[in-house]
Amino acid sequence: MTGGRRRGAELELAILRAAAEELTASGYSGMTMDKVARRAGTNKNAIYRRWPQRAALGIAAYKYVADARTPSADTGTLRGDALELLRQANATWSSPRGAILRDLLAAAADEPALLELLREQVGGGALNAAWFALLGRAVARGEAPPEAVQPRVAALPMMLLRGEYALRGVPAVPDEVLVEIVDEIFLPLIRGRGLASPRPPSAD
Repeated sequence: MTGGRRRGAELELAILRAAAEELTASGYSGMTMDKVARRAGTNKNAIYRRWPQRAALGIAAYKYVADARTPSADTGTLRGDALELLRQANATWSSPRGAILRDLLAAAADEPALLELLREQVGGGALNAAWFALLGRAVARGEAPPEAVQPRVAALPMMLLRGEYALRGVPAVPDEVLVEIVDEIFLPLIRGRGLASPRPPSAD
């Protein structure tokens, strides 16, 4: 619909939908306010009143198409939960909507304003909360002491997964890499810092 006098939430959704379509079709580098306005059937002033810069509109459009489901995992073990959350994130980032995010991340290298907005608004709040919940359950089961529930420990697996996408430019991270992140880095870090229950003594 391009006619009528759309206002408020209706117009905002039309703009976000148009911006998301432009991101998918042309990437962030090809998305302009003019193109979005034409696709949305509105004028640039209506866009600028809501998003004063292209970076802000790009982030808002990504959030519009991003999966709104809260990530969760409760397999009964710390290892199982960590693998499940990584697999959920990997599935999202390798999807078409994930391609938009990867494009934004690539563009952010040359656009400080976009990078700052990504840090502020696409910081993975729900995902971070899921990792804290994961560690909390591990504490409750006796797999880790309370000291395990701290930001750097919780953030490590996702930082490593982001690194795989950023440094290797892969469309999807192989599952064996996710297993390595958990088994070779995350769990050993917890054990090495004394954040997990000690292993029983050997029978030597």
